[in-house]
Amino acid sequence: MPRRRNAARLLFLLWGVALGNQAVWAAQVQLAVISAPTAPRLSFDRDTLRNVYLKRIFVDSDGVKLTPVNLPADSPLRDAFTKSVLHMAERPMQDYWDKQYFQGVSPPYVLASDEAVIRFAAATPGAVGYVASCHADTSVRVVMLVPLPPTISETSLCSDRTATP
Repeated sequence: MPRRRNAARLLFLLWGVALGNQAVWAAQVQLAVISAPTAPRLSFDRDTLRNVYLKRIFVDSDGVKLTPVNLPADSPLRDAFTKSVLHMAERPMQDYWDKQYFQGVSPPYVLASDEAVIRFAAATPGAVGYVASCHADTSVRVVMLVPLPPTISETSLCSDRTATP
């Protein structure tokens, strides 16, 4: 009988550790790609998102104009987005937009903060932006989550958010 009890305790402990790790993983801050609540009619994956941001895709399947927005160039989230989704460093990205500009294609708008991106995306049909997942709220639709590189501090991204009991 004691062996069964010990085995049951061990199983319960392992189950608790597994659930605890899953909860921690689920709570990790990620880069949330957002849009208006009525999301553009696209299947969002990294390739599609890259093409939207490089302005190779201009409209969704309903003909709604897509409007990608960026955070400022010095934002760690923008750097993570540019590297992980667009597969470019800052200098090649600048060269790309210099060439596009002379062909009549402007780069995505730049907004000052996560909050500005959320307000713009919530109010603009076809808008696509990215923010720290801790900032995404019910006014926008999260269409994709992208893991952040370990070099970005979650506490610095979400320091203005307080935990609710």
